Amino acid sequence: MMTDNHKNLVSAKEISDKFGVSYPTLNHYTNLGFFNVVVKRGNKRFYELTEVRAKLGVIAKLKDDGYPLRLIRKKLES
Repeated sequence: MMTDNHKNLVSAKEISDKFGVSYPTLNHYTNLGFFNVVVKRGNKRFYELTEVRAKLGVIAKLKDDGYPLRLIRKKLES
């Protein structure tokens, strides 16, 4: 986790390790607009931990309920 001016930011690797989401899945979710990259440093992307935690919970529930990613994106946007 970053400790300077950007508290509560986590890298893609940390998200993968902490939440059990594969790195390719996180990249796909980012490309779909599920998560906002807050800071980029070189080839590392950092995300807001509270946003990631909340949205991963919603994504998991909607996927379990049978929603396709296209509809999940719309639900996250609203």
